[in-house]
Parts: sequence; C-alpha cells; structure tokens
Amino acid sequence: MKGSNLGELEELILLTVGILYPDAYGVAVMDEVVKNTGRQLNISAVHAVLTRLEEKGFVRSSMSDPTTARGGRRKRIFTLTAAGSKALEEANEVRNQLFNRIPKVAFQFQWP
Repeated sequence: MKGSNLGELEELILLTVGILYPDAYGVAVMDEVVKNTGRQLNISAVHAVLTRLEEKGFVRSSMSDPTTARGGRRKRIFTLTAAGSKALEEANEVRNQLFNRIPKVAFQFQWP
C-alpha cells in the first residue's frame, strides 16, 4: 500500500465514493462533489484521484454489466475498502480534535 495520508481532494472523493455506494463511478463522483462543494472538477482529475486511492488500497473497483443506456459499455464502479473507511475515520478524528482545541475566544472577532 502506498502512503496513507489523504489530500483534500482525495478525502472529498473518498467520502463521495462512500455516499454513492453502490453506484460510485467517475462521472457520478464528479457530479456529486461539484453539487456538494461548488468546486469545479474535470473528469480526468477525478479518475486520477480514484486511481491513486485504489493504489493506496482505499478503494477497489470492478466493472459493471453493460447497459443499453451506455450503448453496451460498462462502468468502473468504486467501493470503499476497510482501509479507506479507517483512513476517513482517522482524518475526521484528527480534524475534530484540532477543532475542539481552538479556544472559544479565538472565534470572537472584533471589527475595527
């Protein structure tokens, strides 16, 4: 397994693969990320991240059955692995621990 750290886009895409289960394929992942974040992505970037996540062991892929809606073509479907789920849980835990350490006074902004 490659490095286990998650970048921001990797984390967003990994979360989205989980959300879209069992229908997480490239275009659906891209559309869901754009819908939920407003962030513009291209399909090449999404596929590159999905490939990287698979190399890290955080997702696995399989080919769907051909569909008439796609002219007989198949989709590559992605699912979370146990390692991917653990990576998301750890990232969430670290983020929450750090957020909870911010003193409340740091959120009291004074405008000139």
